[in-house]
Amino acid sequence: MQIYLIFIQHFISAQLVKYPEEHRGLIGINSMFSLKNKTAIITGGGSGIGRAICLLFARAGARIYLIDIDERGSSETVGQIRQEGGHAEYYIGAVDQEISVQNIVHKIINNHLPDILVNNAGIAHIGNVENTSAADFEKLFSVNVKGVYHLLKTCIPHMKDRGAVILNMASIAGLVGLPDRFAYSMTKGAVAAMTLSIAKDYIKYNIRCNSISPARVHTPFVDGFIAKNYAGLEDEMFKKLSASQPIGRMATPEEVAALALYLCSDEASFITGNDYPIDGGYLKLND
Repeated sequence: MQIYLIFIQHFISAQLVKYPEEHRGLIGINSMFSLKNKTAIITGGGSGIGRAICLLFARAGARIYLIDIDERGSSETVGQIRQEGGHAEYYIGAVDQEISVQNIVHKIINNHLPDILVNNAGIAHIGNVENTSAADFEKLFSVNVKGVYHLLKTCIPHMKDRGAVILNMASIAGLVGLPDRFAYSMTKGAVAAMTLSIAKDYIKYNIRCNSISPARVHTPFVDGFIAKNYAGLEDEMFKKLSASQPIGRMATPEEVAALALYLCSDEASFITGNDYPIDGGYLKLND
């Protein structure tokens, strides 16, 4: 998989050099990993990993429909895509609100049926079982688990006749024990389990479903999370979190997006029911 990521990143760079500024965008990737004429619904695309996925998928030729609660961030993502010559729209809505999700998806399918669904939206939490309140537990479950469920349940009926690709954002927190991540780890374990169930139930409809499990990724969300929970210790915690990965740093959102592009492209047509850690060696190389 590392070879694929390196190839994708170099390929994209080469295309951006090859084509002049005014012709970048939809023709940025014109053969391998192309998503030309495909429609992608991406949640949490207003910042971080979600924004990187939206931008890269648009450069690969996809129509982007972004769902987020952050209107400013969503507008910025869509604005950048349009500036580069791509097609993108955003809808403001919370993934844990079933009626809102249904209304948004129905608006999208009136224009285009989804070829790709990326369930990226999520929230984090610090705490063990004793200091995790019932309200916090329910909120994590509502956004991170029910949010994925709502998109799956609403989109899949419109995918069954045509085939499609579903990509869920899991986490290494669902694969190993991390301190003070009780509720968050629970939700990401559920995402991994849902991925397998969807892959099994819908393979006969040519619907592929995989997940990505990132380790720590440097996003504005992470910076805000550190500032909120470790006030006065931001630099120390950033270095500590970066060093926890054997490669010595956090991932970038663009690195996660490159893996997402591969998994959602026709080049990955033989891959379903799998989880892909992108973790800087965290799972296998830590002592």
